[in-house]
Amino acid sequence: MNHNKFVISRFENRNSVTSWRVDGRLHGVRFRKNFKTREEAAAEQATLELKALNSANGLHTIATVLTAEQVREAEAVFHRLTDNARPLSFYVDFAVANYREPENQKLLADAIAEYVAAKEHEFKQDHISPPQMGRIRMDLKRLNAHFPRAAVAVITVAKLVEFLETGRPGMKTYNNRRGIVSTFFKFCFQRGWIAENPIPKVPHFRIRRRRGMALTFSIAQAQALMEHFETFEGGRWVPYFALCLFAGIRPGVPHGEITKLKADAVNLEVGVIYVSAEVSKVREPRRVTIQPNLAAWLRAYPLDKFPLVVGNFQKRRLKFAKEFGLTHDVLRHTFISMFVAKFRSIGEASIQAGNSESIIRKHYLDLKTTAEADAFFGILPKHSAKPRLVLLEGLTRSAA
Repeated sequence: MNHNKFVISRFENRNSVTSWRVDGRLHGVRFRKNFKTREEAAAEQATLELKALNSANGLHTIATVLTAEQVREAEAVFHRLTDNARPLSFYVDFAVANYREPENQKLLADAIAEYVAAKEHEFKQDHISPPQMGRIRMDLKRLNAHFPRAAVAVITVAKLVEFLETGRPGMKTYNNRRGIVSTFFKFCFQRGWIAENPIPKVPHFRIRRRRGMALTFSIAQAQALMEHFETFEGGRWVPYFALCLFAGIRPGVPHGEITKLKADAVNLEVGVIYVSAEVSKVREPRRVTIQPNLAAWLRAYPLDKFPLVVGNFQKRRLKFAKEFGLTHDVLRHTFISMFVAKFRSIGEASIQAGNSESIIRKHYLDLKTTAEADAFFGILPKHSAKPRLVLLEGLTRSAA
């Protein structure tokens, strides 16, 4: 059976000149045209039959300067935009206006190495704390393992979110990881390794915290702790616990304030502990008033005879941490909450503790009663005479 829609036939014109006619129908419209030679008629027949075939298959024959590969790519792009209301030109215009090719295709591993080296330099100059430096190394090591052999420029927002959500971390952990990655990508952007910083488009959790959630000791717990260490190993642990519990010195070892505080910074004659910017966690100096009971503890266990931090501290602390509920900052939390309860001054507590007033209000206000605070600052050593207490300018100090 002949499936051709168009036929070629010989045609005699009135002037006795022979022509070759192509005759058929395309889209329901009759087509008839004469050609001088059969070859021309055959070419036209092939063109018309191709148009008819393409039409039947939803294809179109269009004259174009594009190569076959470019045409296929254009078709693939149009298929991807099937459900989008905007034309292809909109997305092309957006890409041309906003995309900038990175100056260098930097491998992620190499970028991380340079960034960590820069942070190591800051660390040596004491601009970054040891715990923060450790977190930077750890989180960027995880980032490199998640994108092995990848260039920084190919890491998209979606890929970063996937990385940050690995292991289903809590919102605070997620935000902390995002913070580390954010400073890294800012570093990369400044050096031209990425054309755009993806971090602003990465979600950040807003965490609403309840006020007054700081974990603290009761009077009985604080009393039991100090009584135990008066008789434990000759009392050499007392200065550490007394300064952290009754003055709010940050207790972390080996990176807390207590490990950097020098004995001569504790002036019993003046009644002040000088916490320098080098010692302070927030890099701001402060003066902590020595409360009368703390003065009594430090006179009973003087710093020229007893160490601020006992050797092999962390390993030995583990032996009694569970017994007394010694969480990371419970000593300091107890001091701040008791101070606020006794003196009813958020501003003064902020100065004494080295925290912002908003933090004091959020976590420590109204955790303790005035009676509890009086009992707390009345905890005295058993093996020394109780000092005479006087009231001076709203704060209690030992009498001279």
